[in-house]
Amino acid sequence: MRSFSHFACVDWSGAKTERPNGIAVAIIGPDGPPALLSPNPRWSRADVLDWLLRLAESRQDILIGFDLSMALPFVDEGAYFPEWGDSPGHAKALWKDVDTLCGDDPHLNVTSFLAHHQASRHFRHGGGLVGDLFTGGIGRLREVERYQRATGQANSASCFNLVGAAQVGKSSLTGMRLLNQLDGAIPVWPFDPVPDSGPAIVEIYTTVAALAAGQPKGRSKVRDRAGLKQALTRLNTPIPTRLPRYDDHSTDALITAAWMKQVAADAALWTPPALTDEIAQKEGWTFGVV
Repeated sequence: MRSFSHFACVDWSGAKTERPNGIAVAIIGPDGPPALLSPNPRWSRADVLDWLLRLAESRQDILIGFDLSMALPFVDEGAYFPEWGDSPGHAKALWKDVDTLCGDDPHLNVTSFLAHHQASRHFRHGGGLVGDLFTGGIGRLREVERYQRATGQANSASCFNLVGAAQVGKSSLTGMRLLNQLDGAIPVWPFDPVPDSGPAIVEIYTTVAALAAGQPKGRSKVRDRAGLKQALTRLNTPIPTRLPRYDDHSTDALITAAWMKQVAADAALWTPPALTDEIAQKEGWTFGVV
């Protein structure tokens, strides 16, 4: 497996505002503690896209993890959107369709996609509105999400559920807009091969990193300096100087960047047995789930 000199985690957000509180970016290099990258006043999704394009131009050997789902379930039903004749056939086509339908939405929002007369049928929306093709229960899951739950590695939520604190649908769809606008400037595993040099992007789930750092199941969030110190010590990583605030977005990003540095050279994480070629192109996979 190739080596990377730097590792970064982007804790993402699907909130409608231009600069959501929920975006945090942490980076760690060959030496020293992880650090937050902190633009003034806060990150926007457009800021993150610009940062990625600069990394692509500089060809830095950095592995970047995004805490979002990079596709929707496909394998279970043979389509992202059953009964929609124009349902895309693979993940990159999905990214393009989401971005195109939301072309007039500011800040990489996805309001127009979720209001689309066909797409909206598949989601559980807020305000008690449920699409007629939402499957009920927790909603449809990708194969990696089924696998995570079956093996106890994580308790993933369905992207088709847009209700509740654990919902990840909006953040994942806004992330798809970003990936489409990145337009191949940085390879995204497993949809693309890992490049021999330069940056690469993977999907991560911060809970996987938190569990590896010793956080208990069901209580993986860290919201104070003592908890951050304990987690990073478990990962054999120096502790950063005192943060302006200890919210779980910042600590998730710091812990996950440190975890990525520890495990990225493990070839087994890049070749999970359950990852088929079809899953790789249509649903993707969460790095670290084996």
